[in-house]
Amino acid sequence: MAAIELEGLTKDYGEVLANDDVTFDVERGEIFGYLGPNGAGKTTTIRTLLGFISPTDGTARVLGREVTDEAELLEAKRRIGYLPDDPAFDESVTGREILELHASIKGDERSEELLELFDPPLDRTVRHYSHGNVKKLGLVTTFMHDPELAILDEPTGGLDPLMKQRFAEFLREERSRGMTVFLSSHILGEVRRLCDRVGIIRNGRLVAVEPVEALLNRSGKVVRLRAEEPIPRSKLDLEGVYDLETTLSDGGDGPDGTERPAESSVETTATNVDVDRDEVTGETAFTECTFTFTGDVNVLLERLGEYRLIDLSLEEAPLEAVFLRFYGEHDGTDDGEPVTEDGSRTESGRGTANRTGGAGDA
Repeated sequence: MAAIELEGLTKDYGEVLANDDVTFDVERGEIFGYLGPNGAGKTTTIRTLLGFISPTDGTARVLGREVTDEAELLEAKRRIGYLPDDPAFDESVTGREILELHASIKGDERSEELLELFDPPLDRTVRHYSHGNVKKLGLVTTFMHDPELAILDEPTGGLDPLMKQRFAEFLREERSRGMTVFLSSHILGEVRRLCDRVGIIRNGRLVAVEPVEALLNRSGKVVRLRAEEPIPRSKLDLEGVYDLETTLSDGGDGPDGTERPAESSVETTATNVDVDRDEVTGETAFTECTFTFTGDVNVLLERLGEYRLIDLSLEEAPLEAVFLRFYGEHDGTDDGEPVTEDGSRTESGRGTANRTGGAGDA
């Protein structure tokens, strides 16, 4: 039995369809990333799973319990740890008093080790906490009773890089112990580091469920480089180059003795750069460029190996760019066809995620 099961889950607020026929499973013992831009419907799904709001249509189960059955859901919640995006604690009391309250309600098997790991300032009142300290206290209260399932809504917001690394290591250890984690995020790099599978939601509709490796292959890196000498644009005639923008400056002076301005060009169809056309326009080379690359970085570096580079950086591709390129437009004007686990379109005009990890526009 899966830890979380959603079947046609729908939440209609009238003017906003926050979840639209969402169907997928989260298997026991996996870290499942629920990925989408802000406002996509992630928090609505989480609030429905926890019984904070009722679905308009469809069903959902957590740890085998129906979320619309109050008694069943209460039983499941004893084995669930929940961290909201913005944890709210009584600001007039100390962190220690918060932990004592939580311990009296749900138990306290692990607070000692969690305090050593996340180190919130327990003897300070919550009103004097930074956003990061509130989140650290929230992490302790989420896991202190050793839950079977953790539901985390944007869990790393406010944490510094060191604490994010500790949190990632902690989650991986918990997964090895058998814990199931359902983690919503709009940060692609976070999902890269943590998740086994991801569900992609946009405008309340599930557009894909796939292994994280598939997402990694799709998302790519943003590459920025600056060279000491011009590089022929044909060197970037590689599969996996997208949104190429180049700048050429030959370093010479203009007729009045001032530095000659750079020439810029944009190549929006990344593959098969038209070298003949570039020769006609005089834009056969570049000294600076920016592009998204989904191919093998080693192949790219080999192509550029003969040129002296002044600067080279690789960054995570923005999540919005990944959505636009692989999962359709944000405004709901997509073609309405389901997307399977390998990213291909199905022949039907409408579909739902299946039980093996495929998905469609729901």
